[in-house]
Amino acid sequence: MKRKLDHGPDVRPFSSGKKHCKGSNYLSPSSLVPFQTTPTTFGDLRAANGHSAQRRRVTSGPPPSGLQDWLHTFQAWSGSERLLALDDLIDSCESNQVKHMMQVIEPQFQRDFISLLPKELALYVLTFLEPRDLMQAAQTCSYWRILAEDNLLWREKCREEGIEESLVVKRRKTLKPGFLHSPWKSAYVQQHRIESNWRTGDITSPKVLKGHDDHVITCLQFCGDLIVSGSDDNTLKVWSALTSKCLRTLVGHTGGVWSSQMSGNIVISGSTDRTLKVWDAENGECLHTLYGHTSTVRCIHLHDKQVVSGSRDATLRLWDVDSGECLHVLTGHVAAVRCVQYDGRRVVSGGYDFMVKVWDPETETCLHTLQGHTNRVYSLQFDGAYVVSGSLDTSIRVWDVVTGGCVHTLTGHQSLTSGMELKNNILVSGNADSTVRVWDIRTGQCLHTLQGPHKHQSAVTCLQFSRTLVVSSSDDGTVKLWSLATGEWIRDLVALQSGGSGGVVWRIRASNTRLVAAVGSRNGTEETKLMVLDFDLTDNQK
Repeated sequence: MKRKLDHGPDVRPFSSGKKHCKGSNYLSPSSLVPFQTTPTTFGDLRAANGHSAQRRRVTSGPPPSGLQDWLHTFQAWSGSERLLALDDLIDSCESNQVKHMMQVIEPQFQRDFISLLPKELALYVLTFLEPRDLMQAAQTCSYWRILAEDNLLWREKCREEGIEESLVVKRRKTLKPGFLHSPWKSAYVQQHRIESNWRTGDITSPKVLKGHDDHVITCLQFCGDLIVSGSDDNTLKVWSALTSKCLRTLVGHTGGVWSSQMSGNIVISGSTDRTLKVWDAENGECLHTLYGHTSTVRCIHLHDKQVVSGSRDATLRLWDVDSGECLHVLTGHVAAVRCVQYDGRRVVSGGYDFMVKVWDPETETCLHTLQGHTNRVYSLQFDGAYVVSGSLDTSIRVWDVVTGGCVHTLTGHQSLTSGMELKNNILVSGNADSTVRVWDIRTGQCLHTLQGPHKHQSAVTCLQFSRTLVVSSSDDGTVKLWSLATGEWIRDLVALQSGGSGGVVWRIRASNTRLVAAVGSRNGTEETKLMVLDFDLTDNQK
């Protein structure tokens, strides 16, 4: 029974201070020394493992006569003969005798290999564990806990789950000398708890923010703890998600507000009065009024310090947010521009002329006119490589922004695709046919159609999705939560009593921890208001 334990001349010493896992006869790193010979007997193995060859023996009585002769006979046999003899010996033993052999032998082959490895290798091994297994490993002993709390290890686990660094808000806390609590682990645990709250947590009474009288909330933005709603009552309102109070009303437009964008405290709005306005949400000041369009500003998209606007005058304009200057005018559409996307390099627009256009704003040239839709284009997504357009012709088209070619035509919806969201290769589309579909734009395959017994009963008005969840709203007065992976309905987050009789959810916006829904009606059955649901219990308890 041979076991090679020679670690060679490069045996790496372990740093002092490691506390190794407790357990019967576990090997201590300090006992590791290079061996010149390979242990040949069980006694040699015990000595090689740092234990005395004189182990504790059975003391039930004197040894049987002839024991030494029997041992000498056994030692004289060859290895194969010894194995045959042991097989017969084990078969002849009673269960308590076999148990005794196991108690003597097993500890000698138990190795805390994690503690014996250099720290870098031990951490590499732990990267193959699931987070739940890492948390269990941390309960084994103090050294395993130090390894299992490694911040870089948990950063990798967060990266695998798509958890952003912005979640890491806690400073590293020293629990005891020499031990630091991982903020990345805290972020992972926090995200797991928040997602569980979305899926199964108690839905407490939402905070209700009433304003805009009986008007329609046409656009909704949500950044940090600030919510900004725009309405056809010509105003925007800034709300606190924490206190549910209206902090200020942004007054200045002379027509209804139909589009908005928000970054930090800066809000940009577009109106039927043919202007855009740049606001400071902190103090309510109008920083700039952007003149130039000759009809309603129907869509805008903000990137860094520049914003692109599309108008019913069939033109697009690129503006500098800081100065209020119009940098470029893009002409080429022959009907109203309904949707626009801008990534800082290229502008993509869709219009009522059935066309999608790709622009170089610096030269004010149209690089591609993407033709294929047979009706108005209402929605766009653009990730720098692909353009995705949704039309009243019921189709969704995926285009290559470099060549201008149509890569896929996504069919299955029965009506207007009013809203889409694209992340990586996954597209989620909401349609007036009351369904939401999940697509892979690389293959053109529809992965899921979100419907079934709990589907929306009317047109889908808005949607958002994360790495695991889809949130959708509808004219039926509900906000529904779905599994992105399976397409299954999870539950209703909002269900208006007036749903089906006039109550609608016009817009939704969601952060990692909050959902904001803009609800109301056109027949007086539901007050115009915002409903805020919080899924971070920690914040609720503060």
